[in-house]
Amino acid sequence: MSEKIKLAHLITRLIIGGAQENTLSTVLYFMDHPDYEVTLITGPGLGPEGSLEDEAKCKNVPITVLPFLRRNINPFYDIIAFFQMISLFRKNKYDIIHTHSSKAGILGRLAAYFAQCPVIIHTIHGLPFHPYEKKWKNVLYVFLEKICAKVSSKIVTVSDTMRDKALIAGVGRKEQYITIYSGMNITAFANAPLKREHIRKQLGIKDNELVVGKIARLFHLKGHDFVVDCAKAITDKFPQTKFLFVGDGILRKELTDSIANYGLSDHFIFTGLVAPDTIPDYIAVMDILVHTSLREGLARALPQALAAGIPVVSLDIDSAHEVVINDRTGYLVQPDDKKAFIAAIINLLSDATLRKQLGSNGTKLVVPLFDTKAMCRKLNTLYQELLTCGR
Repeated sequence: MSEKIKLAHLITRLIIGGAQENTLSTVLYFMDHPDYEVTLITGPGLGPEGSLEDEAKCKNVPITVLPFLRRNINPFYDIIAFFQMISLFRKNKYDIIHTHSSKAGILGRLAAYFAQCPVIIHTIHGLPFHPYEKKWKNVLYVFLEKICAKVSSKIVTVSDTMRDKALIAGVGRKEQYITIYSGMNITAFANAPLKREHIRKQLGIKDNELVVGKIARLFHLKGHDFVVDCAKAITDKFPQTKFLFVGDGILRKELTDSIANYGLSDHFIFTGLVAPDTIPDYIAVMDILVHTSLREGLARALPQALAAGIPVVSLDIDSAHEVVINDRTGYLVQPDDKKAFIAAIINLLSDATLRKQLGSNGTKLVVPLFDTKAMCRKLNTLYQELLTCGR
């Protein structure tokens, strides 16, 4: 292949989020690769979560925005977006279409098939069907994912658990799957503790205060209410505890009202919307990271905290157990077990040596697995194999 490989990454929205950060960092890597000509295709970055579009444009990422590609199901918009994709793919004659997120993954793979793209890849960052979704939507998503798997050259998952759950639902064949952990600038998180004292002073955190942090959009199923409900029991035992919520979203007022009703307003800090490259700064101030979302693929906050040497207490959902290992890197508790969650937090707050040991174990585990360059090298190998062997 003397000409450059034409590669397009397609995602529903370029908002601030794990799947989006993964996709953008992948595109940036392949922009610098001499064998590739890469394009990022996305819908408009609508919503309160913030957008990565400005960052992408500042880094001269070639972006194509499809105005009718939206997150929510809308038959009118979806049909228009589908035919726009077919036209775009045929016009540009991409060698590889790599889709991310549910809507773009479904419409994009089918459009790539009808446009006769040679290689069609999809990354599952999190499954669209789950116990907290409406039944009719789950039936529809499973049906569509089964169809799309038939036209997929390969399906990448960010954890083994995502692969196993998809296979249990009958989506694709085992040999179609490959697990590639979501890459990030792991060095930035490993170096995060160097900024600890400076950032704590900026946030008004005193030297004797311990910080329990959570990184997530203030959105449904992210579990901020779970933390708030447990906070009173924790602060009764450790009054010097502060809770740091990193992120913003539609539930902010509801959460602040709930915190006020508990009389805990002085114990909570909301950062609001922050740039992705500042996340290491906020992790640096934490003593414990909590993950209470009810559905995730493999939340990037988990390896990010562990890379910084911060132990984790997480609900035992989806892929969390692949990096949060009881008594080794943190603690897992069941989603309905607030007593166990409170006990795990109190246990860590009361023992600085234990926090340090679990955090150190976590760093050793995640640093080799979650580096952006390592992820992209594996993707490059996959791309080359598929182009060479064909589908």
